[in-house]
Amino acid sequence: MERRSFLKKAGVAAGAGVLAACTGAGDKAAGAAGGKIEWTLASSFPKNLDTIFGAAEVFAKHVAALSNGNFIINVKAAGEIVPGPEVLNAVQAKTVQMGHTASYYFFGKDATFAFDTAVPFGMTSRQHTAWMMYGGGMELMRDFFKQHKVVNFLGGNTGTQMGGWYKKEIKSVEDLKGLKLRVGGFAGRVMSKMGVVPQQIPGGEIYTALEKGTIDGAEWVGPYDDEKLGFYKVAPNYYYPGWWEGGANLSFYVNEEEYAKLPDNYKAIIETATMYAHTDMQAKYDAKNPGALASLIGSGAKLQAFPKEVMDAAFAATKEVFAEESAKNPNFKKVFDSWIAFRHNEAQWFGLAEKSYSDYMTTNPWKPGA
Repeated sequence: MERRSFLKKAGVAAGAGVLAACTGAGDKAAGAAGGKIEWTLASSFPKNLDTIFGAAEVFAKHVAALSNGNFIINVKAAGEIVPGPEVLNAVQAKTVQMGHTASYYFFGKDATFAFDTAVPFGMTSRQHTAWMMYGGGMELMRDFFKQHKVVNFLGGNTGTQMGGWYKKEIKSVEDLKGLKLRVGGFAGRVMSKMGVVPQQIPGGEIYTALEKGTIDGAEWVGPYDDEKLGFYKVAPNYYYPGWWEGGANLSFYVNEEEYAKLPDNYKAIIETATMYAHTDMQAKYDAKNPGALASLIGSGAKLQAFPKEVMDAAFAATKEVFAEESAKNPNFKKVFDSWIAFRHNEAQWFGLAEKSYSDYMTTNPWKPGA
């Protein structure tokens, strides 16, 4: 190739690059060519919750590694850009390109959001992931999120949560009447039918509210996160199971327009990195919760199961709320019809294989050195 011809072509290429940057096509062109793209992700969680907040950091780390450092995600904790409950709005408005959150925080906008995280007497972590990946759940939720200009991805799971901390023992449904409990969304609506007075309180304010008597109890996540917040000091009765969160799923949100600009290889990187973060979060909770529970009990926490009477009343109230919402919300009913069929089959299968095996393992512990 002649030198003059080479320089001419190089000049045209350089000019095209400048034009792409000036016309707003630079991000896509840069990604396709291996250049840098830099996004901001707003989390709904504080930094001290290293399992939940940490999932976004794990995601960002893998995006950078898989793109050879060309795709950078800057992770911001709740309050650094927007408060935790405003993550959906921030992604919709393109204040940030991405978010990491629990979709049931937006239950007030549309109860259908709750299916993306957890609903009372819903599926466990593995069952939910199975529904999303192979039961039509992701297609249904993508269709729903499209109405909100968001592309959703799996973003972690806490596993089955605990039933919360209470100042007094819960021996019957009667003990729930008038109880001021920090709980929200779908669970709050169900508990209202049982006489509970739901309270919406940010995580950082729960301890003080319990200490001052503003609330009588609070649910959070599970032993590892609960221990950090010190609830056992002011509300020692620790109940299980958290029937309203059989497997609380977290999600990554991407602004629909920003996602469309990405080259295919960067879209694949997002898919891969979100799945890694999804698996990593559950593994962390499974590894850390047993030791934290032992520590809590050693510190004075009184571990107790909800009475069957309470569980049965909660189940009945849950079915009422589902029927009421399905009757008035087409979005909700569309997802519910798929979800309930899958849940039924999963419950039968897990009850056969998993439960029988787990029951035997629990009643026949094999301790180190035995």
